[in-house]
Amino acid sequence: MTKRSAFWPALALAATLSGPVFAEGETADTVVATVNGTQITLGHMIALRESLPPEYQQLPDDVLFKGIFEQLIQQEVLAQSVPDLRPRALATIDNNKRGLASGIAIEAIVKDAVTDAALQAAYDARFKDAKPQTEYNAAHILVATEDEAKAIKAELDAGGDFAEIAKSKSTDTGSGANGGDLGWFGLGMMVKPFEDAVVAAKVGEVAGPVQTDFGWHLILVKETRVAEKPTLDQLRDELATDVENAAINARIEELTKQATVTREGEGLDPALLKNSALID
Repeated sequence: MTKRSAFWPALALAATLSGPVFAEGETADTVVATVNGTQITLGHMIALRESLPPEYQQLPDDVLFKGIFEQLIQQEVLAQSVPDLRPRALATIDNNKRGLASGIAIEAIVKDAVTDAALQAAYDARFKDAKPQTEYNAAHILVATEDEAKAIKAELDAGGDFAEIAKSKSTDTGSGANGGDLGWFGLGMMVKPFEDAVVAAKVGEVAGPVQTDFGWHLILVKETRVAEKPTLDQLRDELATDVENAAINARIEELTKQATVTREGEGLDPALLKNSALID
């Protein structure tokens, strides 16, 4: 039964019941119900509300309160009807608790780590020794064989129009429709043989044929320019991720050094992970 479907009976019952009355000064530990000695608290109710889909959270307070109230009682009654949980359920409970607690720890680490000063330091470190990078504006004609490429190269040398030939003969139909235009790109964005040919080419002259895994290329470098260094704001999200990861990894390493950790499972057969029968 899903969380959503399980919530409906409680909501239906809530519509027939009056709203709750509490004294002032409630806390998360305020007991709202007791089932065979097991307490359900206001904290449990608040946590469940926060996990509900938006359409439920928008319900009137009195309806939502009673729905959650009855939901938790129903769940506790059902849970107590299962005296012995199987290993799978116990393992899942442990994993969920571990994941939730580690997530809380990570949130605290990230909150403290990502500051303007940290972002500026990460930005400065990235570009401290960076050299100016060249960008290229190029076009190409792609064909299947070297002979085809040589024939087209001869046609171009005789005065053929690069863009028109690209439109009619290039097998790269995406760029071919635009006269072979590839736009501006920097190093690392094209496959290596193509990139090497672009870097070595003279502006305005057709280079090639050049072979890659895609076929045979004729390349026309139209312009080059020095790429502008991106601003910190343009890289803010990327830098924040780097800062977060570095802080999390550093904290994990610190905590691991402080902890007593033994690794009894390192010698086990990895195929054991597929043995679901072990937790049935």
